[in-house]
Amino acid sequence: MPLLQERIYTVDDIYALPDGTRAELVDGKIYGMAPPSRRHQEIAGELFAVIREYIRDQGGSCRPYIAPFAVFLNRDDRNYVEPDISVVCDPEKLNDKGCDGAPDWIIEVVSAGSVRMDYNIKLFKYRSAGVREYWIADPRKDVVLVYTFFNNDMEEYSFTDDIPVGIFPGFSMNLAELDF
Repeated sequence: MPLLQERIYTVDDIYALPDGTRAELVDGKIYGMAPPSRRHQEIAGELFAVIREYIRDQGGSCRPYIAPFAVFLNRDDRNYVEPDISVVCDPEKLNDKGCDGAPDWIIEVVSAGSVRMDYNIKLFKYRSAGVREYWIADPRKDVVLVYTFFNNDMEEYSFTDDIPVGIFPGFSMNLAELDF
């Protein structure tokens, strides 16, 4: 008797979901997403504002985006994610649909329903796709895990620490100073 094969989904399946349904696609598997909490949105919004302002002040060419923003990680039809914050420094990756390839920096704000996804599935996927830096901001613990994949490093910071941004030397953020 042949083994049952799990269906491999594509980006077309994501786009065919009913309006209002939030989901991501990793290696052909669909993961549903619950609506974010108010605190989650406040944290993501404040981080985005600080990053956008820094890039503008520096005259940088990188572009920050806040969810929902489509990221086609592997430039294929089996990987589609919507990170809370994406920073893209290569304009060739940007098109009308979103980012075709790995952003340089991704921040995920952990929600009760996203723990496994943010700490495990996305950590591996972002690293293997070529993301240079990945932050996991966890408001339940008031910690930020910073993975700088380009130098194989991981550091844990509290929300009260000055957290250096690896892709922007000289830039750091202290989440306790943000308005959320």
